[in-house]
Amino acid sequence: MGQGQIAAAVCLRAWRGTLRHPVTLSFSLLQPLMWMLFFGFLFYRYRIVELDPALAYIDFLLPGVCCMTVLFGASQSGVAYIRDIQQQLLGRMLQTPAGRGALLSGKLAADTVRLLLQALVVFALGTLIGANWQLDPALLLRALALLVLFAGSFCAISCAIALLTRRNEAMAAFVHFINMPLLFTSSVLVPVRQMPPWLEHIARLNPLTHVADSLRAALLPGWAAPPLVHDVFLLCFAVGAFLLAYLILQRSPRE
Repeated sequence: MGQGQIAAAVCLRAWRGTLRHPVTLSFSLLQPLMWMLFFGFLFYRYRIVELDPALAYIDFLLPGVCCMTVLFGASQSGVAYIRDIQQQLLGRMLQTPAGRGALLSGKLAADTVRLLLQALVVFALGTLIGANWQLDPALLLRALALLVLFAGSFCAISCAIALLTRRNEAMAAFVHFINMPLLFTSSVLVPVRQMPPWLEHIARLNPLTHVADSLRAALLPGWAAPPLVHDVFLLCFAVGAFLLAYLILQRSPRE
């Protein structure tokens, strides 16, 4: 069996595992929907200075919540590795001739596709409750590519944490440590120009800000696309996260 076939088999196994444990999938969808509903209607009179006056706060919020859905789901990607370790399945997989890169790539591919589908569901529901958008296909391709890099990066980091700690408690701490700071120092809820100066500087360095604003540029007329230099940074970040998870997987015990 080639390495590509191994990656495909791991990807299929990950999808089956998701279907057998729908609680995590449901929670990853329910939480962003609650944020969109609560904040969308709570701040419906809040005006975004960069938006056309005809657009509402929920129009601005929807792309950000789609990206938040990806972040929340990606940070929990390593939970499956914890389950495999506890059931001694990961050790058996590592004893096979399968390449570590194929094992990791298959899992990351499955998680990334799942997260994009979840974001699509959130987007559809947001449209149903009244969010407006106007699609720019070229900018959408860029935004989706960045969303894939973002999802893969944080899935890889989550897997690295799981392989290092091998404990559910550590994974739970990581999820809370990464999600809230990244969320509240990004442009998901408020544009960077309407933040205090000190927070604006932090938000401009946050990869979640770049991905959310790229998606807004594809969906909201007049919204400026972020500089391309951030795309290069996100690509390098994704490669670094994958290599980190790969090296840790290489050194994982095989029992």
